[in-house]
Amino acid sequence: MVDNNASDAKENPDALCHGRNFLERLIQHRHLSMNDGLASLAKAIGRGSAILFVGAGVSISVGLPSWEKLIEQMAKELGIDDEFSTRRDRFQTLAEYYRIRHGSIGPLRSWMDRNWSVAKDRIEKSELHRLIVMLNFPIIYTTNYDRNLELAFEIYGRRYVKVANARDVAQARQGVTHIIKFHGDFDEDSSLVLTETDYLDRLSFNSPLDVRFRSDALGSTILFIGYSLSDPNIRLLLHRLWQTWHRSGYEKDRPPSFIFMTSRNPVEEAVLGSWGISAVVGELDDPQAALVNFLSQLAEAVEHEPKFGAAEPGGTMPAGRTDGTSCLEGS
Repeated sequence: MVDNNASDAKENPDALCHGRNFLERLIQHRHLSMNDGLASLAKAIGRGSAILFVGAGVSISVGLPSWEKLIEQMAKELGIDDEFSTRRDRFQTLAEYYRIRHGSIGPLRSWMDRNWSVAKDRIEKSELHRLIVMLNFPIIYTTNYDRNLELAFEIYGRRYVKVANARDVAQARQGVTHIIKFHGDFDEDSSLVLTETDYLDRLSFNSPLDVRFRSDALGSTILFIGYSLSDPNIRLLLHRLWQTWHRSGYEKDRPPSFIFMTSRNPVEEAVLGSWGISAVVGELDDPQAALVNFLSQLAEAVEHEPKFGAAEPGGTMPAGRTDGTSCLEGS
C-alpha cells in the first residue's frame, strides 16, 4: 500500500502540490507577521503579564546529558537488555519498573543529581540563559529537573523563589521571579514526575501546580521554548490550556500564546492554531542559535515596543535573522 501511494505520487506530482497548498491554506488565516508577533509578546512582557515555559531543549543547549544516558543508567542497574532500554517511548515504564525494584526512585534521583548537572561556567557563557534572565518574566515554568535556571538567576544577581510543591505555592513571596518546577525538583524525590504512574496521576490536571498554572494562564501571554511537539506531555498541556478557555465560554478573550519551533511544520502549526497557539518558527539551521536569535529580537522589541502593532492568538510567524545586537547585550 505504501508503494502504491509512492507510485501515485510520481505519476501525479500535482497531488503532492495540492496537499501542500491545502495545508498552507489551512494555516494562512492564522499567520502573523514577525513584527506583530514580537509586539504581542513585548507588550505582555512590558506590562508583566507574560509567562515563560521552558523545556529540555534549553538545558541540552548547555550540555545536559540526554534522556538516553538516563535510560542507559536505569537499564544497567536493572539488567534490562538494550532493545528495551533504547526505546525512548518506554522511558516512563522503565522508570516505573525501577521504582518497583528499588522501592523508591531515590537512588536514581541521586544519580541524576550528580550527573545531570553542568559546570557553572557553561551557564555563565550561555547567551540563551542570559536572555531568559534579562527578559525579566515574572513567572517561569519548567518541566526540567535541573537547577540551571536557578543558577542563571544567581549568576546575574536576580532574585527568585523556587516553587516545586503545594507548600511552595502557598508560601512563595511576591515581588520576585517564581521559577515553578512543574515536574518536580531534585531536592525532593516525591515532587518528581518521572515514572509512568507519576505521569498518569497528572492527567487529571488537578495537582497544586496544575491549579496554579491554570490560574496563571488565564490572565497571561505564554511563550513555550525548548519543547518538541513529538512529546505527548507537552501536546497534552497545550490542549488542556485551550480546553480551559474553550469550556469557559470566553475563548475570544484569551491572551495570545506562542511556542518556538525549530523548523516549519504546516500540520503541527494547523493543530496548534486550532488550539489558539501561535508557532514561532526559527529560520536558522542550528536550533540553539535560532532560539537565541529569536529571544534577542524579542529583547529589542521590548525596548522599542511602541513602533510595533498588535497580534491575535493562534498564528504562525517566522523568526527571521537579525544583524543588530540585543538591547540586553552586556547588561
